[in-house]
Amino acid sequence: MISKLSCSLVGQVQAIKILPGTLAYQIFGVEETVEEFRCNYGLNPEYQERLAVGNLRISGVDINGEARIVELPDHRFFVATLFLPQHSSRFDRPHPLISAYLQAALTVQP
Repeated sequence: MISKLSCSLVGQVQAIKILPGTLAYQIFGVEETVEEFRCNYGLNPEYQERLAVGNLRISGVDINGEARIVELPDHRFFVATLFLPQHSSRFDRPHPLISAYLQAALTVQP
């Protein structure tokens, strides 16, 4: 399912379309974000349609429709990305995913 990307994303900045009705969309509050990447591997596009029948949901795609954000809708907070939110996060302006993760952690019941 995971394969070497046809083109390395290391050091690239890309626009990502966030799909409505997803946790990612709820977190970002917008239909598109621009993020910095540091990866050479990603979801093999041949398996992307198979995810639609399972629990893992694609919630963000690049301009070619390839997965860049995935999530488990039934989980309190399971969001995986090919980009690194910590690269654009600042103390006074944390990345939306980092803020959402911390908020989810604070709501954990002992």
